Amino acid sequence: MKKDICVYASSSDAVEPVFFETADRLGRLLAQRGYGLVYGAGQVGLMGALADGARAEGGRIVGVIPEALNLKGVVYEHCDELIVTADMRTRKDEMDKRADAFIALPGGFGTLEELLEVITLKQLRYHERAIVILNVAGFYDALIEQFETSIARRFAKEQCRKLYTVCAAPESAVGYIETYRAPVLETKWMTPMDAALEAGEGS
Repeated sequence: MKKDICVYASSSDAVEPVFFETADRLGRLLAQRGYGLVYGAGQVGLMGALADGARAEGGRIVGVIPEALNLKGVVYEHCDELIVTADMRTRKDEMDKRADAFIALPGGFGTLEELLEVITLKQLRYHERAIVILNVAGFYDALIEQFETSIARRFAKEQCRKLYTVCAAPESAVGYIETYRAPVLETKWMTPMDAALEAGEGS
């Protein structure tokens, strides 16, 4: 049975063409491979290009949007299923529940927050699903460098590199998901209880 892939992406229309081209290609590729798309239900920016690409190839599209943003001209009108949530927090939760894997296209603060949350949840063993950072035109270079700084200065463990992978193209991103096996991680500080104790919450 094919999976549903959650894709995080920008809603900006002001970005360079390469980002739109990649979003469209990713949407088409997911549909061609038989994957369902779960995303933020946006009509504009990379979100719109992603959904248009999936729709052009007959893909199933599930959009999840908070009530405050469920507006004409904002929400994608061709979703096969549109889920309207009470707020942004429940939107993220709904996308998480429906996803078998995650891909982050370039995006702003919202995309970064969504990406970092699913990485953190995986670190704490709340899930073991694949996470792909789609590093188009070097967009995520600085973020990946920051991850390495956190590891080098012992704010994160070296095994945290296993929590995600970085790909430069949609084809390699989907290929990674198709061959993904959950990594073997050390137990220490990697379960919700251990993380709480490490943070002093259990004292």
